[in-house]
Amino acid sequence: MSGAIFERHEMKFLLNMQQRRFLENAIEGRMRPDEHGESTICNIYYDTPDFLLVRRSLERPIYKEKIRMRSYGPAYGEAEVFLELKKKYNGVVYKRRISLPLDQAESYMAGEIEMPKDSQIAREIDWFCHYYKALFPAAHISYDRNAWFDRLDPELRLTFDRNILWQTADCSLSALPSGQSLLNSGESLLEIKTAASIPMWLVSLLDEAEIRKINFSKYGSAYTAMLNDYRMRGVSCA
Repeated sequence: MSGAIFERHEMKFLLNMQQRRFLENAIEGRMRPDEHGESTICNIYYDTPDFLLVRRSLERPIYKEKIRMRSYGPAYGEAEVFLELKKKYNGVVYKRRISLPLDQAESYMAGEIEMPKDSQIAREIDWFCHYYKALFPAAHISYDRNAWFDRLDPELRLTFDRNILWQTADCSLSALPSGQSLLNSGESLLEIKTAASIPMWLVSLLDEAEIRKINFSKYGSAYTAMLNDYRMRGVSCA
């Protein structure tokens, strides 16, 4: 896929091991698991030198935006990766992405080459990068994901993420997943993605398992953890 646009609501929930097991068993009749099973997703989040993008995001404004590079498992050389521009306005998530070979994507984000593609999505990404200037790879965040798809409603999707790890030592998609965990042992992050509201049958399951909605940003949580580490070591950071 050379380009894609997504528009949807995304709601997040923190699950313990028992809640996840209950929910996966309960949705089995209505939803189907991804045919590829669990996959490892690797992300490089880009930011300005003063971390403007993540700082704005943590303020929970009505509009926020970020850019990242994504691969499914570590990527090398000419492997296809995604450049994703993600925006959120008034609770609705808009995501634009294009695929590029890793070496081209890294060279572009480093300002070494012009945008290799000519499309509307590519131009939006290019405008974003030129507007914010001096973007750099700020964090490597990886996790293991299981995805479920509704059998009747193609717009309804559930993802369960575990082993959410962050690190800043090697911000490349060729790096193996490693680093500090953002979740406690046995916890998973559930994301419900839908074009409309959550169906009542799913609301009932969430209520039965006492699963509550939370505000959670992987990059935002990693940035907060990074600041805490710096403070403990007496290092000044934006």
